[in-house]
Amino acid sequence: MNAASTGKIVKIAGPLIIAEGMRDANMFDMVRVSDRRLIGEIIEMHGDRASVQVYEETSGLGTGEPVESVGEPMSAELGPGLIGSIFDGIQRPLDDIRKLCGSNLQKGVEVPSLKRGKVWSFTPTVKVGDKVIGGDVIGTVPETDIVLHKIMVPNGLKGTVKSISAGEYKVDETVCVIENDKGGETQLTLMQKWPVRRGRPYASKLSPDMPLITGQRVVDCLFPIAKGGVAAIPGPFGSGKTVTQHQLAKWAEADIIVYIGCGERGNEMTDVLNEFPELIDPHTGKSLMERTVLIANTSDMPVAAREASVYTGITIAEYFRDMGYSVALMADSTSRWAEALREMSGRLEEMPGDEGYPAYLGSRLAQFYERAGRIVANGSDKREGALSVIGAVSPPGGDISEPVSQATLRIVKVFWGLDASLAYQRHFPAINWLTSYSLYADSLSDWYKQNVAEDWPELRARFIAILHEEAELMEIVKLIGMDSLSSSDRLKMETARSIREDFLHQLAFHEIDTYSSMKKQLYMMRLILQFHDQAEEAADLGADENVLSDLAVREKIGRFKYTPEDSIDEEYQKLSREITAETQKAVGERKEDI
Repeated sequence: MNAASTGKIVKIAGPLIIAEGMRDANMFDMVRVSDRRLIGEIIEMHGDRASVQVYEETSGLGTGEPVESVGEPMSAELGPGLIGSIFDGIQRPLDDIRKLCGSNLQKGVEVPSLKRGKVWSFTPTVKVGDKVIGGDVIGTVPETDIVLHKIMVPNGLKGTVKSISAGEYKVDETVCVIENDKGGETQLTLMQKWPVRRGRPYASKLSPDMPLITGQRVVDCLFPIAKGGVAAIPGPFGSGKTVTQHQLAKWAEADIIVYIGCGERGNEMTDVLNEFPELIDPHTGKSLMERTVLIANTSDMPVAAREASVYTGITIAEYFRDMGYSVALMADSTSRWAEALREMSGRLEEMPGDEGYPAYLGSRLAQFYERAGRIVANGSDKREGALSVIGAVSPPGGDISEPVSQATLRIVKVFWGLDASLAYQRHFPAINWLTSYSLYADSLSDWYKQNVAEDWPELRARFIAILHEEAELMEIVKLIGMDSLSSSDRLKMETARSIREDFLHQLAFHEIDTYSSMKKQLYMMRLILQFHDQAEEAADLGADENVLSDLAVREKIGRFKYTPEDSIDEEYQKLSREITAETQKAVGERKEDI
């Protein structure tokens, strides 16, 4: 043990300790505290005095106990074995810890993040004599049935392949030797490390002009998120933040899912653990866990580790993004992370900002969300990858005027505002269509025109306009009653009700309605608006507005969302003909009455 990098505790304040004699240590160095080897991180330095954020329970520590700097920043181990694993906030594998010390976490337990004993089958993609640079893929490992793990040259390294061979290897065994221009050699294993607080580099960033298809109608149609985009889901307790994130994790068109349970209740992570292995991924036909990484730092785990968990999760997500995969990261919830920042800031006696949160809250949130994006990765093959970040925010009482919500809104481009009143009406997803927005909609319109339908942006614009007009008309109805509205406005109210109850309402636990393809969404939009337009024409020709509202075809339009994907074309054509026939019949019957 190097005495120069070892100090001793002089003060203990919950998860924060102050250590003297740490002059040779650096900011954000990992440290081991006391003989129990608790894990901590230096978050402030003043001369030889270091403030250490301890990621484990500090009860029982005393002054004078040793604090040893590891000499490197807190880093994530990146390699085969990440997929299907569940880690705590500092990337300790919880299944291995359970085997070691039972159901209760013990202090100072040291377990490697990636299993050292497991053997992986490595297939080289380069040969001896090839020139390689940082980011180049030197070989592949079939991590699961659906994830091909690409072994990359660490960033900043370049040279010539001196030796490489196929075979069965453990993550810490040498699979390749790179020789640089000066004759020096670097041995590469299946695993590499990366400091979690530093974003992984890339060659260039691409514009967000491709949507992340989620199969959730309110998202894909009204408030889309781009691949590589950032979104926030704020809402009060019980409004469906976690269920919405589960739905996005299950159905979003992403190759890899990284789910961070940051300070939320333990039973929510239990739901994920119980559901995901049993769920069949619609894109691959395999278990959803075969493309998922879980970070669990629940509300009864150490507060300080909440802050580390989001960085650990996004570093793992960036690693898979660099392989050329589309990655979706769910952070549930960033409010708990901000509370951890507030607690540590208070113990450091820093000048507080709004509601006691640190003054740098906004910049920390921005640093996290700005690591999202669609990029061209480092390496010779110019592969594209994307990292989309969706963060839940839990404002007390659903009041989004509080600091975390406001700081998040200044950063993200998509706002899915959950509404408690909608949730109480059993309208899920409870995303309020009047307060939510997406700043990606315009840049994605060309993609929708080319890949879905030319009229998609127009249909979307009409849906939003009708919903906003309904809100205005409701104010009139509350004041002077429904009879004061014209027949055109009453039909508009009926169409808005159809959009709300038939299109935006989606049952997460219905085997068919849980996911809507883009084609089905398009057909639903066209059917609703076709009925609206033809009913208006019929009303102008004298048809009774009440008769039009009660036509049998309206219920069939509402039930179209339960139609299996393989028969939607036939059902769409049939309903389209019925709409025309029934509205024309209503006009004919009215003329006969007259």
